[in-house]
Amino acid sequence: MAYSDKTLEDLFTEYSNLMYRFLLLMVNNREEAEDLTQEVFIRVQKALPNFKGESSYKTWLYTIARNLVYDHCRKKKTMNLLKNLARFDRSEPIPQEIIEMKEQTQLLYKALLELKLPYREVIILRKIKGYQISETAEILGWTDSKVKTTLHRALHALKNELMKMGWNNDDQVNFIG
Repeated sequence: MAYSDKTLEDLFTEYSNLMYRFLLLMVNNREEAEDLTQEVFIRVQKALPNFKGESSYKTWLYTIARNLVYDHCRKKKTMNLLKNLARFDRSEPIPQEIIEMKEQTQLLYKALLELKLPYREVIILRKIKGYQISETAEILGWTDSKVKTTLHRALHALKNELMKMGWNNDDQVNFIG
């Protein structure tokens, strides 16, 4: 039995900005993030009549967005696509939010974008978006223990990436976990 107390317009109004920011962090390209955001809501329109309410709308939308990122990457047919897209190439437009950040925050995001996709996802959802372990597990389709383990490994990898980029103050690196 389907469960849907919200319309597509309601969901778009409430969550489109959230989805766009998540997708922008994932692909680091405004046009692609905009296209993927539109595609999220195209998929929502098709699936909404069958939504059973087994998860919150927010986690359902994040799952759709995450799957779209994977589909997007597969279409490019390259294992290093996200790494290449995430590079801070001066010829590519840098998102306005990153331009306005302080130098250390820019370095943090640059290091984050160098991480492999599962590490980036778990850090974004847990540390940047602030989701609980159970919510993150639901979005990613993982167990709670996998979220904890992957987060631990991801934070270690992020710290190593920051150190490679010249962030030498251990006290400042410790804030990430």
